[in-house]
Parts: sequence; structure tokens; C-alpha cells
Amino acid sequence: MLMDNGDASWEHRLAALWSSIDDYEANAFLAQIELLTAELDSDSAIGAFERASAQDSTGHPDVAIPLYRAALKAGLPGLRRRRATVQLASSLRNLGDAVESAELLTAELRAPSDELDGAVRAFLALALVDLGREREAVAVSLLALSKYLPRYNRSLASYAGAITAVAVPHQVERAP
Repeated sequence: MLMDNGDASWEHRLAALWSSIDDYEANAFLAQIELLTAELDSDSAIGAFERASAQDSTGHPDVAIPLYRAALKAGLPGLRRRRATVQLASSLRNLGDAVESAELLTAELRAPSDELDGAVRAFLALALVDLGREREAVAVSLLALSKYLPRYNRSLASYAGAITAVAVPHQVERAP
């Protein structure tokens, strides 16, 4: 069995499988993920996360949720931990639990910044819309967008904050 962090060859095979997901029927893709994750320890956090992601991607968020929870509880490392949180929140929202979805994603706003900041805010905005908090959802969306603009970053972030009375944490750098 591989260590829970896998190895470069395993990660490469996993990436190749994910890049070819559209070449598989859902059950065949799930079977390939099962074969690959079977190379990891049976209690592998990474294995649980990859199985959850595969279930989610093939239309089974109800099956994915307990796997995401198990992966997070087992101490899923690195960027996968944040991906699991975003994906769990998305699945919860899709199954009607926008409250827990928003709670998870709001907590995630306090995590160290990384390339998934925009995704956290985008999925939080969706959960907020489902909760009837559209103004806050727009503010969260504008903050996410402001990071990617070539100019007007600070202005847009300021306007986003003014849309809602709820303090929306943000990290926006000044455009050059």
C-alpha cells in the first residue's frame, strides 16, 4: 500500500484519469477511481476524498457527503482539504442544506489565502442566494471577482462591502 500522500506516479495516474473523465460512463469511471484508491491504505484520507469527488462528479452527492466528511475527519492534507470543504459545501447545498453549506464556506474565508479563494466565495454566494441573502451573495461575488480584474480592485472591493451591512472579509491587493 502507498502512504496516504501517495507518490508522484500515483498522482500522475490520478490526474490522467480525471482529465479523461468524459471518456468514461459513470460506473466505469467510478470503478477506475476505486481501483486507483485501492492502492492506498484503506483508511486513507486522500482515497476517501478522491472517491467522494468521483461520486459527486458522476451525480451522487448523497454518496459523496459521508466520504468528504470521512476524508476531512481523517486529516486530509494541503489543498485537498480546502477542495473537500468546497465540494462538501456544494453537495450539501445541492441537497437542500444551504445553512451548513454557508457555515462551512464562511469558516473557510478565514483559512489562509490560496488559489481556491474565488471558488470559496463563488460557492458561498450560491448558498447565500439559496438562503434568501442575495445582497450578501452579490457582495461576496464582487469580492471574488475583484481579485481577477486588471484595475479597480480596491474600488470594487469597497463597493462590495457597501452593498451589505454584513462585514465580508476580503483580501484584495492593489493593481499595479
